[in-house]
Amino acid sequence: MDLFEHEFEKRLKEEAPLAARMRPTDFHTFVGQEHLVGEGRTLRKAIESGQVPSIILWGPPGSGKTTLAYIIANMTNAHFSPISAVSAGVADLRRIIDEAKERRKLYQQKTMLFIDEIHRFNKAQQDAILPYVEDGTITLIGATTENPSFEVISPLLSRCQVFTLNPLTEAELRVIILRALKDDERGLGKLKVELDEDALSHLITMSNNDARIALNILEMAALTTPPDTGGKRHISLAIIEDAIQHRALRYDKEGEEHYNLISALHKSMRGSDPDAALYWLARMLEAGEDPLYIARRLVRFASEDVGLADPQALVVAMAAQQAVHFIGMPEGNLALAEAAIYLATAPKSNSLYQAYSRVQEDVKQGPHEPVPLHIRNPVTPLMKSIGYGKGYKYAHDYPGHFAPQQYLPDSLQGKHYYTPGDQGYEQEVAARLKAWWRHREKPAENKTERKD
Repeated sequence: MDLFEHEFEKRLKEEAPLAARMRPTDFHTFVGQEHLVGEGRTLRKAIESGQVPSIILWGPPGSGKTTLAYIIANMTNAHFSPISAVSAGVADLRRIIDEAKERRKLYQQKTMLFIDEIHRFNKAQQDAILPYVEDGTITLIGATTENPSFEVISPLLSRCQVFTLNPLTEAELRVIILRALKDDERGLGKLKVELDEDALSHLITMSNNDARIALNILEMAALTTPPDTGGKRHISLAIIEDAIQHRALRYDKEGEEHYNLISALHKSMRGSDPDAALYWLARMLEAGEDPLYIARRLVRFASEDVGLADPQALVVAMAAQQAVHFIGMPEGNLALAEAAIYLATAPKSNSLYQAYSRVQEDVKQGPHEPVPLHIRNPVTPLMKSIGYGKGYKYAHDYPGHFAPQQYLPDSLQGKHYYTPGDQGYEQEVAARLKAWWRHREKPAENKTERKD
């Protein structure tokens, strides 16, 4: 590299975004993923020994996948060939593989092929590298935000070890941001930035666990804030709000307001007010609440407050949870809104909740009586000889597919835990049970006994 190229490379690094400049080059500055790269962990030991197998790094955006790949490149003697699946094609892969073969033949040097967003490669592109991963011509490091079980072909996946990265915690993001503020060489130290605590908290919340987003917003706020007479750049909450284009809503995911708002959402749905339910849902989502937390509460509500008055409610709530998991945010907010409105406008019943509470009490406090002999399954001749299954009435052999017989232990005979409500589908359930209860008072004629 001549002087001109050296200066060009130097300028590129200096002009790179803050997130790129602050990218760690070793484990001393890498933040997060202790379960993978903490002292003594298998992946860390493999990297430090230079014996890295082909791996897939699976995790959310900004969790450190690319950074970890570059640390591997920095700590091994292998040649590092990074590409992005967004822009690279089969021709690029073949060129890298040809170079890897030549390098291996002439210098006995390994080649590490890093494919960012490997899930964007189609089957043909993934097939193109499979033989060379298998014979060791290249060591593959793939990074993906999508489940590799669905996005990476099985033959390639079987030759790689998958490591799952967790989202960065708020504490880890705080470390990354504060380090960037203090770093004079690569960070914002020379700009003398002072970041208010509420501005820092809002930046962490709105970055959605993504270190790249947090650092890029921080840099924009710092560069657009003029220094004061003392040369310091004071970044307030208002400046961070403007940089994010999102107003900070009063909300503490760990404090009282968190519980106040989820309570308001729950009670609004229970009170069949879809407008209030939608409002409190939006208050939580727009303040940065974990959408999957809200989804879990909707699922609970579907069972507790709607129950069998509308069995479809649980299906809708679970579909919302799956939609949020599948497409993420902010697109997933409409799925949650649809579920909240459906639940608010559904017929209500807490009979299921009450029934389980009653049976839970009996199970905890009462005796654990044996299962009646006639509904035990006689899977061996000995069991049959001592009465297992004797007298059992096979319901499908009787009119209406119903055969009156004892199912509860003797001490609980005649006890009703579940009493259906008078709303929605439970009206049908109540009528059906009423008819069956009338039949219970009449002895059923004997039919062929069955063991199952």
